Amino acid sequence: MTPRALSRYVPTDPKRVPQEAAANAGSPSRTMDAFERIRADIMQGRLHPGARMKIEEMRAHYKVGLSPLREALSLLTSEHLVERIDQRGFRVAPASLAEFTELLQTRCWLEERALRESIRHGGAAWEEGVVIAHHRLHRLKRAAGTDHSVVATAWEDAHRAFHTALISRCGSTILLRFCDQLYDMNVRYRQIAGIYAYPRRNIETEHREIVKAALARDADAAVAKLVTHYEKTGAYLKKALA
Repeated sequence: MTPRALSRYVPTDPKRVPQEAAANAGSPSRTMDAFERIRADIMQGRLHPGARMKIEEMRAHYKVGLSPLREALSLLTSEHLVERIDQRGFRVAPASLAEFTELLQTRCWLEERALRESIRHGGAAWEEGVVIAHHRLHRLKRAAGTDHSVVATAWEDAHRAFHTALISRCGSTILLRFCDQLYDMNVRYRQIAGIYAYPRRNIETEHREIVKAALARDADAAVAKLVTHYEKTGAYLKKALA
């Protein structure tokens, strides 16, 4: 998660910060650093679904104190990337075909509403934002060099920006927050499934058709193409997860 997104979770009111963390000078920045590093390892599959997170081993690996580490893990539970398994323990959130199926369905439901509202309310600035985000995305290569085990950061950022631009004028910050969280969960499942290419698909064409329908203010067509786009990706992931 970027510092922009993390700012939603890190307490800014000193009264809300645990005493141990407040007494530890610089703890918020160390918490953020640990949060981002652990989150990246979960998202990229380096920390496996369901794995027990042993505190002492993690302190040594991430070179972080106990208080910032526990704060980071607590923040990660709010993103459903980490689970508490007893009073003091944590584990990486499990992954399952059933959860992914629910995730996909929910994402389609929410983004259908968000896209319809954006098409209804978006003006010239929204159209320009969609066009620019689409152009930036398709100037990039999907995979970083020859290492297909990690999706290129630049591509992933541009891909997120494109899908966010489409729904950005829905008028609900809460809806956008949920869509953002579901996007992250979907990225994690893509990494777990180990799928970085989709044979017999033309992703660029799919994106272009979504944009064309959205700019034409054809909400039914735009939504249908967006949902089909997600379901096609979902079919590949379901097969890998089965």
